[in-house]
Amino acid sequence: MTTNVDWIAVDWGTTNLRAWVFDSAGQIVATLTSDRGMGVLECDAFEPALLALIAPYLADGQRTPVIACGMVGARQGWTEATYADVPCPPPAIDRATRAPANDPRIEVFILPGVSQNRPADVMRGEETQIGGFLASNPNFDGTLCLPGTHTKWVQISAGEIISFRTFMTGDLFAAIMGHTVLRHSAAKGQDLASFDCGVAEGLSRPEMLTARLFTLRAEGLLHGMTAVAASERLSGLLIGQELAGAKQYWLGTQVALIGGAALCERYARSLSTLGAKPELADGDTMVLAGLRAAQARLKTIGT
Repeated sequence: MTTNVDWIAVDWGTTNLRAWVFDSAGQIVATLTSDRGMGVLECDAFEPALLALIAPYLADGQRTPVIACGMVGARQGWTEATYADVPCPPPAIDRATRAPANDPRIEVFILPGVSQNRPADVMRGEETQIGGFLASNPNFDGTLCLPGTHTKWVQISAGEIISFRTFMTGDLFAAIMGHTVLRHSAAKGQDLASFDCGVAEGLSRPEMLTARLFTLRAEGLLHGMTAVAASERLSGLLIGQELAGAKQYWLGTQVALIGGAALCERYARSLSTLGAKPELADGDTMVLAGLRAAQARLKTIGT
């Protein structure tokens, strides 16, 4: 099982750990997942969590490179990786931080995040997806949007990250659904007409967001709005307000969306009403492309 293992790619987020094991021919021989994300680990628990996942693919007497991105490099992670300041290309392996691994069978490189001084902003993990996208689209000039818990809008020019802004839209949706009065009035489901209505309202009057949120509660009590319709309207309101705030990023420029298909399709649907025609790229594919690019660079500079 271990003789042909060349290196291991790792995407380590707050809630999950994912690893891809590559052989010497550059083929994936195993895809591994764990729920041991950064959020449940103390500093000294990272190495055991990683080994629990990848140990069957390690050989005695052989040091296997492990290239990791994401929250593993946060201040609360295994070891804090540096930030590259914008403007900058997606940071490469030559700026990686080596994790203090005790097992002689692994050498762990944690890729840097990216920071912005004013307005203050940071990203960890998304820069690797961006690097993967630019490796496949080297002439891209425009905006990348990475929807998620903390959605990133990123200006790209000449292969560099010029500026970016983070919107906590996904976090807010989860918090409102789980911890406000709307938990009694909303339930997840699909109602695209209600979603579209919410997007239009959020775009047209973003300053009315908190008032319109309570309107969802009242509509259910007084006019029979269904729980699914309320949830979809809520989603639309939040994304619409985000698009209003991110106007400088998407207006009049090429836009590409990187992430999960379902959420990216919602953003694409919303942007299409504004005249934008974004292309879509799968987030998992892009993060793996970014990690592959880091490994290719590692081979050229040595360890």
